[in-house]
Amino acid sequence: MTILFILIGLVVLGGAAFALTRKKSDALAEGEPPSPTLPPKQAPTKQAPTKPEVLTQAPAAQPAAPPAAVAAAHDSEPEIIEAPVVTEVPKRAPSPPPPPTSKPLAPKVAAKVVNPKEVEALRKGLTATRGGFMARLKSIFSGKKELDPATLEQLEELMLSSDVGVKTTQAILGRLRDRVQREGTFDADSAWSALRAEAKEILSIGGGGLTLTGKPTVVLMVGVNGVGKTTTIGKLATRASLAGQTVMLAAGDTFRAAAVQQLEVWGKRVKAEVVKGKEASDPAAVAFDATNKAKDAAVTLLFIDTAGRLHTKSPLMDEIKKIKRTIAKAMDGAPHETLLVLDATTGQNAVNQAAMFKEAIDLTGIVLTKLDGTAKGGVVLGICDELKVPVRYIGLGERAEDLREFDADEFVEALFGQDETAPPA
Repeated sequence: MTILFILIGLVVLGGAAFALTRKKSDALAEGEPPSPTLPPKQAPTKQAPTKPEVLTQAPAAQPAAPPAAVAAAHDSEPEIIEAPVVTEVPKRAPSPPPPPTSKPLAPKVAAKVVNPKEVEALRKGLTATRGGFMARLKSIFSGKKELDPATLEQLEELMLSSDVGVKTTQAILGRLRDRVQREGTFDADSAWSALRAEAKEILSIGGGGLTLTGKPTVVLMVGVNGVGKTTTIGKLATRASLAGQTVMLAAGDTFRAAAVQQLEVWGKRVKAEVVKGKEASDPAAVAFDATNKAKDAAVTLLFIDTAGRLHTKSPLMDEIKKIKRTIAKAMDGAPHETLLVLDATTGQNAVNQAAMFKEAIDLTGIVLTKLDGTAKGGVVLGICDELKVPVRYIGLGERAEDLREFDADEFVEALFGQDETAPPA
């Protein structure tokens, strides 16, 4: 009987256990929260997907997210899309073209338009030269169809007799011959144009008046006897005064009383002070005193006259060197201009004078006087070609306005211009 009660009790306990187990299973089936002992891999991820994952993961596999998570993902989306733009290398400005490997051609410069009135005035002043040198040149070219040896010989004789100089003559004829061979043509007009071009190139080395570089600008005038230094100073002082500049004159020719008196006459005309010393006094001392006075007076220009001296006399050339050194002691950089006055009527001798003066002292320019009274105007070519010193002024008469600033274009046009002395077309 006892055994029967034990069996009945076991059956009841087993039924209760079975009912409890079934109840838990039904609860799981009805969606109750999962047990906290679930494996970590089944927990929902909290990390926002990176850009590559968004581009490669299928949308259907996206886990459902709460509204807050969706809003956060929406707000962060522009950052994910713009990330490549932030890291993109900015566009660089186009690089400048590389420098040319060869020197570019010089731009063409328009030909200078010369003043017809100035050319006509020059032409009148150069009447003697045009009636001599130019008339003979015309006769050589007239009727010639080729540049033969006989024509070249005639040209050489004409240029040498016009004091163009041996070196310059040979250079011009050589270039003329090369040009004819290169272009293959020769007639009167071609030859005339070629000579014009050669003359303009030789003469276009500078010149054209004084350059005011100091306060005052000190101008030292040198040259041999009788070339017109004192007269040239008077004419330059007149030009400066008419231009509104203040002038002072220094009588550095202390050996010739007439030179001092002549300079004083010019000084009265232009209302300029004339600094002078005692007769036969040291010209360097006069130049030194005048430079200091010109600085104190703050004049624009100081012209210093000197005694004429033969370029072949060494003691006199040493004296002009001393004068120049003394002026430099009185004012740094002075004299600013050293002009050599030459008489055009002396022809080739003027070139020799210029060479000797240039060797002794640095020349900044040439003043060629009495050009209206000679048929040897070709000396201008020799001076510029051989010495490389520019012509600043040319004298074509006795009046102050007859001292003209030298202009290469106007001079060549006046000398070679087509008129009654030019070759026929």
